[in-house]
Amino acid sequence: MAVVSAQTLLFQQPRALPSSSHPSLPQFPAIHHPSSPFSSINLRSKKLTKKSSLRFVARASPSEFSDGISEILGDVGVFTAAGEPVLFKDLWDQKEGMAVVALLRHFGCPCCWELASALKESKPSFESAGVKLIAVGVGSPDKARILAQRLPFPLDCLYADPDRKAYDVLGLYYGFGRTFFNPASAKVFSRFETLQKAVKNYTVEATPYDRGSVLQQGGMFVFKGKQLLYARKDEGTGDHAPLDEILDICCKVPAA
Repeated sequence: MAVVSAQTLLFQQPRALPSSSHPSLPQFPAIHHPSSPFSSINLRSKKLTKKSSLRFVARASPSEFSDGISEILGDVGVFTAAGEPVLFKDLWDQKEGMAVVALLRHFGCPCCWELASALKESKPSFESAGVKLIAVGVGSPDKARILAQRLPFPLDCLYADPDRKAYDVLGLYYGFGRTFFNPASAKVFSRFETLQKAVKNYTVEATPYDRGSVLQQGGMFVFKGKQLLYARKDEGTGDHAPLDEILDICCKVPAA
């Protein structure tokens, strides 16, 4: 069954990779979050502070972010599904544009195919509310294209973060316990039918080359310009933010 096959990937022999996992991709300057175990280069002169004036909507137990989180995230480099490098700050209007940023676990995660399917169905509603939909997944652009072609999913909304830089900056959860044993992961069993439908054309080939990436969890964020309105970190696999709640937040934001 495709739903569970990806769970076994953790125990497969990882493919040997050079020190740079993606030598053929353009390289962005490394960006480091102070709490990150994955990178070691300073954030230029920008730093996050825990005690600051928070302006996001306090729903779904959002984590604390500094007022400058958008600035820091804006300098993170990702790739379009076609393989073109782009900075986060260029994905939506940084003055008054509304954006829903959904960070999937990875392109080979069946639960993320389910979320991507729901996002695609909600896209017209977001667009009618003047909101841009942005979906980011862990893996290289060729893995993103597999999901986009087989699900299918609109390529113009899909971005690849092979080195998990945005996930690192946002402090999204990572680890074996979060992926396989967190109680929140059990939520997926209540959505078995929708999950089964979403993975009809699923293939394990969409899994990242770096097998360690299967331990990454995702999250959901809503921005208006540089202002963070909503933040939610997935507690476990398949623990996604309710899209009706996200749309409700977008519709209640006053127009500029």
